[in-house]
Amino acid sequence: MPVRTIIRFPNPLLQTACTQVTSFDDDLHGLVADLLDTMRAAPGVGITGPHIGVLKRVVVIELSREDDVRTYINPQILWSSGETMRHMEGSVSMPGITEEIVRPKAIRFSYQDIHGAMHEEQAEDFLAICIQHEIDQLDGIFWLQRISKLKRDRLTKKWEKIRR
Repeated sequence: MPVRTIIRFPNPLLQTACTQVTSFDDDLHGLVADLLDTMRAAPGVGITGPHIGVLKRVVVIELSREDDVRTYINPQILWSSGETMRHMEGSVSMPGITEEIVRPKAIRFSYQDIHGAMHEEQAEDFLAICIQHEIDQLDGIFWLQRISKLKRDRLTKKWEKIRR
């Protein structure tokens, strides 16, 4: 499948909430394949529909090439632990920019698979961080919104220099 163009920050699509997927057809399978190829080419460990300008609730995560590819359609966080962890985050839409983010260490979430079947799982540590990051993106929350205004302004200026 083709590698798609990744939209870059500050494109407003990155801060737009996505619609639910209702059709689990060949088009969805093609979108998931395109997302995986695009994420690997970026490179990254997670990508969503909005990263390529498709405002659908689709997430693809591959923590490493040795790890299974995870596909989550219409994911939703059901529970978050009170215990948190810090982790460096960034985005395929803002390559070269990272900052430490604090998020819940564990989550329980629901999602549909590529065929539409419902699932519920728990995730911890790095996988939990990735899922929260990507669900934020589906909700129109770009990762920079999770840091202080001072850090956000500093990183935005750094990004503008990189893009020139």
